[in-house]
Amino acid sequence: MGQSASTAAGAQNQSHRAKCRSTAAISPMKESESSDDVTDGSIDDGAYYDYTSNIPDECLACIFQCLSSGDRKRCSLVCSRWLRIEGQSRHRLSLNALADLADVVPSIFSRFDAVTKLALKCDRRSVSIGDDALVLISLRCRNLTRLKLRSCRELTDAGMEAFVKNCKGLKKLSCGSCTFGSKGMNAVLDNCPSLEELSVKRLRGITDAAAAEPIGPGVVGASLRVICLKELYNGQCFGPLIIGSKNLKTLKLFRCSGDWDKLLEMVAEQVSGLVEVHLERLQVSDTGLAAISNCSHLEILHLVKTPECTNIGLKNVAEHCKLLRKLHIDGWKTNRISDDGLLAVAKHCPNLQELVLIGVNPTRTSLEKLATNCVNLERLALCGSETVGDPELSCIAAKCSALKKLCIKSCPVTDQGMEALASGCPNLIKVKVKKCRLVTTEGADWLRASRGSIAVNLDTTELENPDGAASDGGAPEVGQENRQLGGQDVSGSIASSSTGRSTSFKARLGLITGRNLVACTFRRWSSFGGNSRNN
Repeated sequence: MGQSASTAAGAQNQSHRAKCRSTAAISPMKESESSDDVTDGSIDDGAYYDYTSNIPDECLACIFQCLSSGDRKRCSLVCSRWLRIEGQSRHRLSLNALADLADVVPSIFSRFDAVTKLALKCDRRSVSIGDDALVLISLRCRNLTRLKLRSCRELTDAGMEAFVKNCKGLKKLSCGSCTFGSKGMNAVLDNCPSLEELSVKRLRGITDAAAAEPIGPGVVGASLRVICLKELYNGQCFGPLIIGSKNLKTLKLFRCSGDWDKLLEMVAEQVSGLVEVHLERLQVSDTGLAAISNCSHLEILHLVKTPECTNIGLKNVAEHCKLLRKLHIDGWKTNRISDDGLLAVAKHCPNLQELVLIGVNPTRTSLEKLATNCVNLERLALCGSETVGDPELSCIAAKCSALKKLCIKSCPVTDQGMEALASGCPNLIKVKVKKCRLVTTEGADWLRASRGSIAVNLDTTELENPDGAASDGGAPEVGQENRQLGGQDVSGSIASSSTGRSTSFKARLGLITGRNLVACTFRRWSSFGGNSRNN
């Protein structure tokens, strides 16, 4: 009997402890109503202890900042304290900028009162927020440092002027498909002395280039570091801003109309510290490249679909920009950049780490010189090159000892070239082969088996949906699904093995219709190169 009673009492205590543990496990984060619920380590029936109450608000905020947006939202539903801390510690916010957003702006920014990075995006078919809502947001977010506006077509110059008067600490502005014009942009440049990055795409408020008000430089001449202009009919209105930004490091010009040679000459005279230049689908010739060559600190150059640029311009850049680390050229199959220009790069740019050639036809001569002289070459992409076959690939394998990542697309290489890679390039870690119809699965498998440390990605699809545009950066990226604007991976299978067309024709057609997919293959390498540079 005594033993039975003892056993029963023990079972009851275990049941009570299990109940307490179960209660705490189900709701460990709910605040206890009173400190009297816990006395001497014991827990009364029906009460449980909030173990997170001992964590300071600051530590809890740091934990929240390590979570994804979805997890943060779920955490904010746990209790009132977590809701308050999550709102006060959220610095980045993205909102659907529909017209009715104005009604909830006060409640949103009462909760998220520490936002410094804000994105306002609206669907093209919807009515966006107007000036009143933008001004109301500026009154609630006076510490804003980054602003992104997408398709906010109801914003005017007056709204931008009122906005920047309340947010003078802005450091980064990105706007696309907006309808305000020169006055609104100048208001930003006149009131934000800390602005470091400006990105403008399809600014619809400037319709007449001849009558447009010149833009800049305002008070940002000393602070602006990055300017990116995309798809502007009148992008040269930003000429005063570019010329007046004395500390400008990065200039990116994509698909902007007009002759840019003269402006680039003026920029080179006034801005000597340029480190990175991107020119894509731009009317620029060797004259413009000669101007760029005066920027002796240049490290990164992208020339994408600039058919007036030739070997002469590339030689000028190579001879004067000896610090060049990354060179991307999309020759658009014009054959105006060839061995002559590449030999100059090999001779004068020993620091080259990344080389991307699309629609350019290098021979073994230039490739051998590049491999011999550019001993730090780590990333190489050859796309749509009719002259790159097995001998050229064997040369790369034998000479490029520092090469880590290689992309070959639409080139007449075979399994024999894959075999050469197996015995060369001791530091090679990734190979991507696309649209090379003479490379078989067996050849790729043999390379994997021979060099287990190499990741081999083989795609023998020959054609894609017709899209000849490269990414905004003009750079193919090996081994990444593109995350950035303008670089979608569009692939479609179109059987062509039964046709009688030549390999050369297929390679050319694959290049024209599929360059966008190749453009998705190199940006991770570019970021890898940036990291290695920082290190």
